[in-house]
Amino acid sequence: MGLKYLYVPSGVKAGTAYGVMPNSADADFDDFTRNSTASRIDKNGFIESVGSNVPRLDYSDGGCPSLLLEPSRTNYITQSNDFSGWNSGNLYVTSNYAISPDGTQNASRLLFTSFSQNIYTNTTSTGDIVGSLYVKGVSGETIQLFVGGGETLFTLNGSWQRIVVEKTSSTNGFFNINTNGGATARDLLIFGAQLEQGSYATSYIPTNGSAVTRAADLAGSTGDLSDTFNDSEGVLMAEISALADDLTFRNITISDGSNSNIIQLRYRSTSNVLQALLYVGGVGEIYGVTLNDITIFSKALIKYKENDVSFWVNGFEIFSDTLASTFPNGTLNVLRFQRGDGAFPFYGNTKQLRYYDTTDIDLEELTSWDSFRAMAEGQNYVIE
Repeated sequence: MGLKYLYVPSGVKAGTAYGVMPNSADADFDDFTRNSTASRIDKNGFIESVGSNVPRLDYSDGGCPSLLLEPSRTNYITQSNDFSGWNSGNLYVTSNYAISPDGTQNASRLLFTSFSQNIYTNTTSTGDIVGSLYVKGVSGETIQLFVGGGETLFTLNGSWQRIVVEKTSSTNGFFNINTNGGATARDLLIFGAQLEQGSYATSYIPTNGSAVTRAADLAGSTGDLSDTFNDSEGVLMAEISALADDLTFRNITISDGSNSNIIQLRYRSTSNVLQALLYVGGVGEIYGVTLNDITIFSKALIKYKENDVSFWVNGFEIFSDTLASTFPNGTLNVLRFQRGDGAFPFYGNTKQLRYYDTTDIDLEELTSWDSFRAMAEGQNYVIE
């Protein structure tokens, strides 16, 4: 009795993200699809491209990897890393000048000598758009990114950083880099311009002459785990973060393949809300909590047992319920990065999934951080 299922991002191949427990193929998410290449941050901190249908183990946090699942997006900037053809007036642009965030010598140098200089390009994208760019400059200097009528002034920190500008209801796809009338001298490195339709930036999509679309990640489901899941009692735990507070349902579910018998953790279509659901025969309860920021990792779990259900997040019990049913024998059999019926896929980052076939465990400890450093890193604090 105890831990019966464990997924931590580790082994992958095209079409499969391997589970750790139980030691069988049924533990794997073996119907993973993404019909295009995609990028990730590798364990050395560099941007790396991975092949079609290969799950992405992303090291953006600098520690253990997370499984990165993203929706489909298109980079409408047709030359994402060749700025020599952009409109630049008399601005000095030097291609392949320095090492970029992908670890090769393909970063461009921008030398501003006048406050009125800028470099820009136009795209065909309109509506809700978001622009992003990797920039490196002298700490304390500023640079402005102007995207589709929205602009933000950024202060540089002396290392490579990705700057992002979001613009809703834009009527053009104009992408402009300038000094915002600041000091006349700026000597910058830039890499990886991206403009996509949506409300938040996603992983870098390189282009070379035309717009490029990255397909959606669909992690799919495990095999038949009816011998693993306990219909009478158990605990589903996940360490997850959302890509953005984009007001969409994002689900991780144990079920019978329907949406009537489910144990579920999800982000819902209300700002920064994380929920747990328990439905038996289509009847059940929803428990929720509003977090400060769902893009920061949380440890959440739902415990279920007849007349004993609780929802825990980051070491605290959020709700408990003494009026609950459990499932008929043989009901629960599959774990999905989706709703029980396959709708509303999970887009976000996952560091671990656990399932226990008993409720006789320390739920506070299970959802708490192992150390101050782990807590700080999980919540994106800076340790000095």
